Amino acid sequence: MADKAVLQDWVVEALRELGGSGSVLQVSEVVWRRHELDLRASGALFYTWQYDIRWAAQKLRDSGVLKAMDEGRAGPWRLA
Repeated sequence: MADKAVLQDWVVEALRELGGSGSVLQVSEVVWRRHELDLRASGALFYTWQYDIRWAAQKLRDSGVLKAMDEGRAGPWRLA
């Protein structure tokens, strides 16, 4: 069963698939396509994952894995 912590790995995985950069929508689409069954089996995370994925991206920015947001909230997420 997936938990909130795994979302960081899934964000990085999705951004790699997208060539290193993508909007939150693009990242979410990749995560859903790759991990729909994991999300459906995750209990409460199934209902919060689209919020929690933003939390995961912030954690990745804080640790230097993602670049800081240059264009505000609407800007793409980029691997560092």
